[in-house]
Amino acid sequence: MTKVKHSVATKRRKKRVLKKAKGFWGDRSKQFQQARRALAHAEVFAYEGRKQRKRDFRRLWITRINSACRAEGITYSRFMNALKKANIVIDRKILADLAVSDEKVLKKLITLAKQ
Repeated sequence: MTKVKHSVATKRRKKRVLKKAKGFWGDRSKQFQQARRALAHAEVFAYEGRKQRKRDFRRLWITRINSACRAEGITYSRFMNALKKANIVIDRKILADLAVSDEKVLKKLITLAKQ
């Protein structure tokens, strides 16, 4: 039986890992085993980061909406509750964008919510 050689697959695997680890500090970007460990760690943080990004953006939107509402004399929670009761369905992302770019429209929504 002939001997199986793994050199092509091994080189491809190492090349793939080192390419992903490019930019890592020191030996983590040069040596295969160090790079593999660092990548495993980095991928965990990347996974968590994708979840945190969603939380962070929601927090930012709520802060922007709250700031705009308080300038008009109403709290964020009362404003959102009033929108819900008035059957006005606009998500927080759009409301935050209105708070930053188009304040007149948001003021109209706040007056609708106050009624």
